[in-house]
Amino acid sequence: MFNSRKTSRLLASPYIAWAMIFIIVPLGMILFYGLTDESGAFTFANIAAIAEPVHLRSLILALILSVISTVICFFLAYPLGMILARNKLSSQGIITTLFILPMWMNFLLRTLAWMTLLENKGVINGVLDFIGLPEINVINTPGAIVLGMVYNFLPFMILPIYNSLSSIDDNVINAARDLGADAVQTFFKVTLPLTVPGIISGITMVFIPALTTFAISTMLGGSKILLIGNIIEQEFTLSYDWNLGAGLSIVLMVFIVINMVVSALSDKKGEDR
Repeated sequence: MFNSRKTSRLLASPYIAWAMIFIIVPLGMILFYGLTDESGAFTFANIAAIAEPVHLRSLILALILSVISTVICFFLAYPLGMILARNKLSSQGIITTLFILPMWMNFLLRTLAWMTLLENKGVINGVLDFIGLPEINVINTPGAIVLGMVYNFLPFMILPIYNSLSSIDDNVINAARDLGADAVQTFFKVTLPLTVPGIISGITMVFIPALTTFAISTMLGGSKILLIGNIIEQEFTLSYDWNLGAGLSIVLMVFIVINMVVSALSDKKGEDR
């Protein structure tokens, strides 16, 4: 018994060391800088700075675009997940590779590709001009940012939903149909409730990176649109005000924690049904 516990602790030690160095220490630094001023004195001023108009406007815009991107990802991912689950492909690895393959390309390169496509003299407008259609002005708009978020984070919504759908026993669906439920009733009474855990996982995995992103908004939104992630990034890299940047990061972490708590509670309610 003693040897087993000792072995388990020994095997877990690399993860514990990794967690301490790359999770606990950075979070501790964020809390230290966010709750102190330049002299090291304790203060809530850095957190209260979120109420400033420029910061509050950036936070609200980030929340709105994150919600929109998450909703779009859901409505795109669920039908696709149902199609893939019904095909009953013999190898799940094929499905995984299909959605992971684009992610093997660097995140910034994928976003840069969309920047090239959407710019005013880019590929899309070049094709539209060639066939005689009016050009579109998408780059440096909130729509371009949403497009970039959906493109980059859609696989994170598809995979958990697909896993939930593929785990549903066909006998459950057939039983509902035998009892007189039509396709719509079967979906809302059986399929949808059984996939709630996958939906919640997908929402969490899309909403959090969308809320905290700054690279997508920088490349596709330009300097005209600033999200809260851009404000924080500029405080650390341009203004070198680590205290204010950390304070705004704490506010952002509060929203992330709220999202995770709500997701966990919803997931628990879904399992209890």
